[in-house]
Amino acid sequence: MVKRKLRRKIYKKHPRLFLALKIVLGGFLLSLLFISALFLYFAKDLPRPEVFTEKPFVLPTEIYDREGRVLLYQIYDEEKRTVVPLSQVPESLKSAVITAEDSNFYHHFGLDINGILRSVLKNLSMRNLVYGGSTISQQLIRSSFLSTEKTARRKIKEIILTLELERRYSKDKILEFYLNQIPFGANAYGVEAAAQVYFSKPVSEISLSQAAALAALIRAPSRLSLAENREELISIRNYILRRMAQNSYISEDESQKSQNEILQFAEIRHPIKAPHFVLYVKNYLEENYPDYFLKTGGLKVFTTLDWQLQQLAEEIVKNGVKINEAYNAHNASLVAIDPNKGEILAMVGSADYFGESYPKGCVSGSLDQPCLFDPKVNAAVYGRGRQPGSSFKPFVYYLALKNGITPETVLWDVKTEFNPDCDPSADQEKDKFGMDCYHPNNYDEKFRGPITLKNALAQSINLPAVEMLYLVGQQNTLDLAHSLGITTLQEPASYYGLSLVLGGGEVKLLDITSAYGTFASRGLKTPPVSIIKISDTKGNIIEENKKTPKRVLDPKIVDKVSNILSDDEARAPIFGYRGSLYIPGHQVAVKTGTTQEYKDAWTIGYTNSLVVGVWAGNNDSTPIERKSGVAIASPIWNKFIKKALELYPSKNFIEPEPTLAINSATSTHSILYYLKDKPEIDPQYQNWEIAIQNWIASSTTFH
Repeated sequence: MVKRKLRRKIYKKHPRLFLALKIVLGGFLLSLLFISALFLYFAKDLPRPEVFTEKPFVLPTEIYDREGRVLLYQIYDEEKRTVVPLSQVPESLKSAVITAEDSNFYHHFGLDINGILRSVLKNLSMRNLVYGGSTISQQLIRSSFLSTEKTARRKIKEIILTLELERRYSKDKILEFYLNQIPFGANAYGVEAAAQVYFSKPVSEISLSQAAALAALIRAPSRLSLAENREELISIRNYILRRMAQNSYISEDESQKSQNEILQFAEIRHPIKAPHFVLYVKNYLEENYPDYFLKTGGLKVFTTLDWQLQQLAEEIVKNGVKINEAYNAHNASLVAIDPNKGEILAMVGSADYFGESYPKGCVSGSLDQPCLFDPKVNAAVYGRGRQPGSSFKPFVYYLALKNGITPETVLWDVKTEFNPDCDPSADQEKDKFGMDCYHPNNYDEKFRGPITLKNALAQSINLPAVEMLYLVGQQNTLDLAHSLGITTLQEPASYYGLSLVLGGGEVKLLDITSAYGTFASRGLKTPPVSIIKISDTKGNIIEENKKTPKRVLDPKIVDKVSNILSDDEARAPIFGYRGSLYIPGHQVAVKTGTTQEYKDAWTIGYTNSLVVGVWAGNNDSTPIERKSGVAIASPIWNKFIKKALELYPSKNFIEPEPTLAINSATSTHSILYYLKDKPEIDPQYQNWEIAIQNWIASSTTFH
């Protein structure tokens, strides 16, 4: 009652004031209703701000090294993006972006009134909607949900969503959304992708100067990302650094030092590391995952690659080929594998992926204009097949040792005709049926007479190897090679004949290196793998390397092979003492190979912790100068494995059990005489015996 009487008195004394208050109050209520209606009208079709937490970013598949530290490549459609939490973004970058884009970010409610007024005045003066007073929150809304058109309708929508965004999320969360969303040019979206693209490092490791440069890119990413506009980018960077000092984010001294820092930008033209290996991995991914999933699903692929070893391998191969060019060998390839896990630690497919084909004007894969050097072809895996030469011999000798022939058994290195229908004492080309006669020679064109199996293998003598292949059988040898992971050699055994042991078939460097890895692991075979694991955007593992090694070789026989191939004294008569096959401080089993036409040179060696294979030659199989694998491929192999063993130390091989020779050193018969109950019915026996007797008759030293 008292309040009502009081209002009546006031109304009687001041009717106009009371009316004015009513009008003001009514206007306020009407304005409030109008604004609410406006919000409802424009908000009815707008996406909810929390879509930020529901909306999947278009994320590329990222391929990393084994540690997950070095980004090797991204498979993407239009956007390269890696989402990182705000905790991984350095303070220097946060403050640089805030300085450049929204200096009042932590103090406004989503709209910067002073900024809006400034932009309105500028737009009125220019009679056009050009300038905006957009905050970071507004930019985030605009880039995520709205078009970039400059209309009043869009601006109202932007304001409504910005206010909702600020109401629902903390400032730090909004900044995190923003830093992972905005474009930086060169198809890089978000600060992590930008740091990788422009500086080849994680965003957490960038310097203050680099942070300011990234912040500068936000203003005009498409234009400022171009190399020809680097001066303008640096100018904006310096302006941001000065403003950061003025706003007390950094000191004047830090600002000046960072302005003077010369930025070393990554080469954007080739955004790929370890290219031949990465493309090998990419091929696997494309065969096993849908294209759209690889380009947008945000997979993280942790490969088996040891980045330190890979860099070492690329440098050594490149330098080695420069030396080999003097011998007309213009290319080389290297593979390093962990034999116990099958993991590919390094893969160099050519001397220089980014180099130019040689000679000038050659055409990759052309028969008319072939290339001696074809940089893009991964010679470790693809391209024309390569004959392994004598590097194939250990597979044959393994079978011989398994069949009871011992390292001490005496074999014969004498000129022998292996076609029973050819005259053993003549150098016939064809037999009476028109078939080729076969009487191979040694690399040095010398014959040594009686020689132990151990020395024959260690010194890579050809004639005893052919004899061993005959004894163990071509088909058995092919079966063994396939069980060890050789994916080629698919023709019938008769197609290769006895030349198989001297490299008469064709193999891939990756396959034969992995096969040697089975010797390194004492008979346990693990197929070569290039991926450790693949995870999705939430860190869930969707694929993991869990291959279980399979026993394919007898470990006691493997011990004999490793003992022979690691004996520097046994191989010295051919390869010299402590030459390029000798690794000080390590027991390393190693075998070279050279095709008879000198088209391919090989060196493959292993410890119990590492296996390394090297091929050298020309892409088009043009013969190199008459140099063996030890002269062309071994220097590359030697330099690499010495360094690699510092990172992958090894233990000595297990000593094999002692054995006795099947025959004596003074024997005058072939091995067939001791192995067969009726050797005379064997089609090879007569020719082998005649060859031995001919050598004895001409020898002045044999007794």
